[in-house]
Amino acid sequence: MEKKFNDLSILHKTLGLLLSLTLLVCTPVLAAEKAKKAIQPKESKASTFEMTDADRTFIELRDAARKNDVARTQTLAASLANYPYEDYVAYFRIKPQLFDNAGVARADTNADAQVLAFLNQYQGTALADRMRNDWLLVLGKRKDWSRFDMEYPKFALDDDTQLKCYALQSKLIQGENPMKLAMDARAVLLDPRFFGLACQELVPALVGAGGMTPSEAKALGRAAGELGFETMSRRLGGEDPIAEIVKAARADPAKAFKDFSQNAPRYSKENQAVAWGVIGQFLAKKLDPRADDAYRLQQDLGFNELLSTEGQEWKVRAGLRAKDWLLVKNAIEGMNPAVRSKDPAWTYWYARALKAEGQHEKARENLELVSEQFNFYGQLAREDLGKSNHPPARTKVNDADIETMASRKGFLRGERFYAMNLRFEGNREWNWELRNMSDKQLLAAAEYAKRIALYDRVVNTADRTKQEHDFSLRYPTPFREELTPIAKQIDLNLAWAYGLIRQESRFIMNASSSVGASGLMQVMPNTGKYVAKKIGMTNYTNDKLSDTNINLTLGSNYLNMVLVDLDGSWVLASAAYNAGPSRSKAWREKLTSPTEGAIFAETIPFLETRTYVKNVLANSIYYSSVMNGQTTSLKQRLGVITPKVALASELP
Repeated sequence: MEKKFNDLSILHKTLGLLLSLTLLVCTPVLAAEKAKKAIQPKESKASTFEMTDADRTFIELRDAARKNDVARTQTLAASLANYPYEDYVAYFRIKPQLFDNAGVARADTNADAQVLAFLNQYQGTALADRMRNDWLLVLGKRKDWSRFDMEYPKFALDDDTQLKCYALQSKLIQGENPMKLAMDARAVLLDPRFFGLACQELVPALVGAGGMTPSEAKALGRAAGELGFETMSRRLGGEDPIAEIVKAARADPAKAFKDFSQNAPRYSKENQAVAWGVIGQFLAKKLDPRADDAYRLQQDLGFNELLSTEGQEWKVRAGLRAKDWLLVKNAIEGMNPAVRSKDPAWTYWYARALKAEGQHEKARENLELVSEQFNFYGQLAREDLGKSNHPPARTKVNDADIETMASRKGFLRGERFYAMNLRFEGNREWNWELRNMSDKQLLAAAEYAKRIALYDRVVNTADRTKQEHDFSLRYPTPFREELTPIAKQIDLNLAWAYGLIRQESRFIMNASSSVGASGLMQVMPNTGKYVAKKIGMTNYTNDKLSDTNINLTLGSNYLNMVLVDLDGSWVLASAAYNAGPSRSKAWREKLTSPTEGAIFAETIPFLETRTYVKNVLANSIYYSSVMNGQTTSLKQRLGVITPKVALASELP
């Protein structure tokens, strides 16, 4: 709840507005006696685990390793000679020797022999893959291409953007075709936040070899500049003629629009186009209708390929907000193929743009491309095609298959780390064990996670199946005996509440955010105090947020409050639960006409909240089926969002 938007003054003001609400809520009813189940969940190891002095030292070692404190890790590791997880002790001792205090790889490390010994001893494990990732960063920084090329193919996860850039550097140095390498680079260089030094070196090298144009390099630098990475911007593309316009658009896009309208003729056609694209992006993020105008000017000039990933995506959103389907179509057609293919949103909205043009057959073909996906856009596509959003047939696994999972090394190690509240390490071990599993094995692993009450692993594991599914595992309902009477008291839709909890905490009872939200429903302390007072919960203190029943009671009542305050819109209320009611209202007030809920959700300015709202609503549809056997309409739940001043006669 409001995890990244801890603006207490706004929250207090909003909560003050809610005092006018009249809600019939009562003290929570005691949970009903739990029904007997065919397979009783075992007690979670987290509830029975007792921390030892060695465990506490191990956690200290892990924290010191995260800071790359060489001296501290050496001392702590030496005191853990007989600790059960000797590979982690060794890793935490070696890793700080590979990086400086800022987390940058050290080319001058003398730990190569230790790394090789580790890789040989623990080959095939999750931690060895992590160590290889670290060492490859060192080898790339050192420009030791022969060793890099030997080790890189062994890196199983291959999820590090910097390493992809180093791999392209190595190929370039070996004389591979720079034009081909530049094509590969375009699929990698999408988000400057992950470029590191490796990608900043690659781009000028490709320009020097003739594989990439100076304009493309400046475009990548501009993408960094849009995020405020000005040093990176210059390293990638050199001095940019519109760098000051980028700064101005970041600070005040409305003023930048006005100023550039007067000054545009001073710039080349290319620079005019990219400047309008940057201004359009920042106007769109402010939900300013002039974004459509800016992007139209850019579209008329061309150079779509020189817009950043953000610029290309917000061009679509600006068109959606303005109901400018021609701009939506042109924006998607002009996208970098790697950008277009990474998110089903663009396939769905392209189909809608084609339909708006009357190209119904082509629209149907594009809808079919995403209709088999079980996400927000897959659900929308199925409804557009006249298909049901009912979950697929359930594939069951037998007890024997489930019990075999109990002996899997990665699961056992993961459970121990979860019990120590080391979720990062636990997830690494658990997810590594899932690699190469069949769908039935994944379902057995999910059932095993359910039996030991690791509900986030239930969801994570069941979500991976491709052909055989069990949506009762993808969308589990733990704590149903506790939540059902709470929701019933205030007439809160139980499927929606579960959809929200699945997104908020993945049912991790002790989940906490960086700004203090806690528990299953991620209740903020100030919100907890307000809601407790509002519903007459006496003797409330914030330490009680860890109590499951209290957390569910406060979170459910708060969700119901914002729902009432926002005219019963699940879209607005879900956004309010994540980002705060004042923001949800402000986004609504920016509307110039009634807007379908899917477009409103797609154009929410905050990435976290945009993703959150889509996932919560999509979750709720499947929860309705899992719990009640009901097939509900996502479009109906999304509804139409009207400006606050809109009259009923204005509705479509």
